[in-house]
Amino acid sequence: MLRWMKRLLAGLGLLILLFLPILVATYVTVPTQNCNLNRFDTIVVLGTPTLEDGQPSPEERERVNEAVREFKAGRAEHIIFSGGATMKQFVEGQSMATLAETQGVPSSAIVLEDKARNTIQNIYFSNQIMQQKGWTSVEVVSSPSHLPRTALILERYHFQWKEHASQWPPEYGWKDIGGYYAGEIMKTFVLRWNVFSSSPFLPSRHAS
Repeated sequence: MLRWMKRLLAGLGLLILLFLPILVATYVTVPTQNCNLNRFDTIVVLGTPTLEDGQPSPEERERVNEAVREFKAGRAEHIIFSGGATMKQFVEGQSMATLAETQGVPSSAIVLEDKARNTIQNIYFSNQIMQQKGWTSVEVVSSPSHLPRTALILERYHFQWKEHASQWPPEYGWKDIGGYYAGEIMKTFVLRWNVFSSSPFLPSRHAS
């Protein structure tokens, strides 16, 4: 019985080793842009849950910090902060927008998107805002591990886009970061090869 278990575990280990390069290749080969622009109509910052008291979580903070740096560097004149109340009662977009204002971004440059409950909806509702304002190009800011999966959604749209990674929170250790990458690698693989589940918030490929 023990010998059989050892053989089974060895076989599973071998399968994982063989499959791992495919997973990683699927993840790292997702395009991160469909244009070569350096200036955009807007920046979109993708939300993530706040802390229990409604204050920005470490990832939210870093995403906002990066967006503010890009805004002050002249990448765009507007920032859409996207995210509704998902896992907690607090609106992610509002939490991020408030933080951005404390860093000197004028309220006139900030657009709040407060309906989205996941990444697909982040892009869907941000696209609605862009269409209303006549904007056709966007720089999308999120955590590094989140960007390949986000790109698979962005590929469904005609507007010009480029992704931009925020920094990891300094309080995150390598185990934290590794856990985020492991989860996103699996999600990206499933979405890229098994296609998305049907969603009213996900347009058919290359929708306008």
